Amino acid sequence: MLSKRIDEIPAQGDWIFEPKWDGFRALIFRDRDEILIQSRDDKPLNRYFPELLEPLHAQLPPRCVLDGELVIANNGKLDFDALQLRLHPAASRVKLLSKQTPASVVFFDLLCEDNRDLRGEPFEHRRRSLEALLASAAPPIHLTPATRDRALAADWFRRFEGAGLDGVMAKPTSGAYESDKRTMFKVKHERDCDCVVAGFRWHKEGQGSVGSLLLGLYDSSKALQHVGVCASFTKEKRKELVDFLAPYRKHALAHHPWKAWADPAGLGEPRRMPGGQSRWSQGKDLSWEPLRPELVVEVAYEHMQGDRFRHMAQFRRWRFDKDPADCTYAQLEVAPPEELAAIFGNS
Repeated sequence: MLSKRIDEIPAQGDWIFEPKWDGFRALIFRDRDEILIQSRDDKPLNRYFPELLEPLHAQLPPRCVLDGELVIANNGKLDFDALQLRLHPAASRVKLLSKQTPASVVFFDLLCEDNRDLRGEPFEHRRRSLEALLASAAPPIHLTPATRDRALAADWFRRFEGAGLDGVMAKPTSGAYESDKRTMFKVKHERDCDCVVAGFRWHKEGQGSVGSLLLGLYDSSKALQHVGVCASFTKEKRKELVDFLAPYRKHALAHHPWKAWADPAGLGEPRRMPGGQSRWSQGKDLSWEPLRPELVVEVAYEHMQGDRFRHMAQFRRWRFDKDPADCTYAQLEVAPPEELAAIFGNS
């Protein structure tokens, strides 16, 4: 079951609210001795999270299907980078990481228990059954907190961001579990930021339209760091950007701060590269066109993952009144840390 984004916590209606976890969504199937951890694109994840198999076998009933999120916590907050590192082809590397940064699973729905298909039941009934099933759960198995109190949900939205959570989920109390339908809602954090536009990528349709803008922020040493991209332009806007950006392409590479990354020999640079391939890019064309770093754009973003945007930023407007040198990390709002123990409670 999927979710639709809304701007604020619903003021009317009967809802159950939960923190929104930032991890790998997964369905967990148990059929006696068999455990399957299945990703949202139907791929098995067992080999990447071997440390979860024994606890799942020990704590779940003999036959069941649960919906949840795989997460890794480091220093009291969620670590999505560590989670991504688990999708490694070498079993020896996965085994080492499973000991160094063990994963947890946070459950938020129960779809089947024994021979009972619960998907047609109201969510409040499924939630009660899930609470009973996980009443004695112990780490790394967790039950997500839930409330009907809007004020408490608003407090979670504000306070839990520092632990790496995405926002708040709103689920209708009477709702059935409808696969591939957006019948629940998510309220996510969004902020504004002014960034330097230092490059772009062509759209997949070809060099007649721009696909995305490459964004940068200056760090404390005045080096321009690549922090992400903004995209999702209309077809007309993508074509307009070709002419708009043309003057900034002239002699762009001569003194470009990312000049080394335009050369394959520079791919050993330890900082984040706008054109670097990784195992996450899955063969995508990540080539880019440099622009003189003179344009400033205001974008909306949800939150930071380390020193970059966790998700794609959204274009808001050009800032011709802003000096690119003023686009620094100092403008970013930093959420105060909130220990995960406060969210997990005693589980």
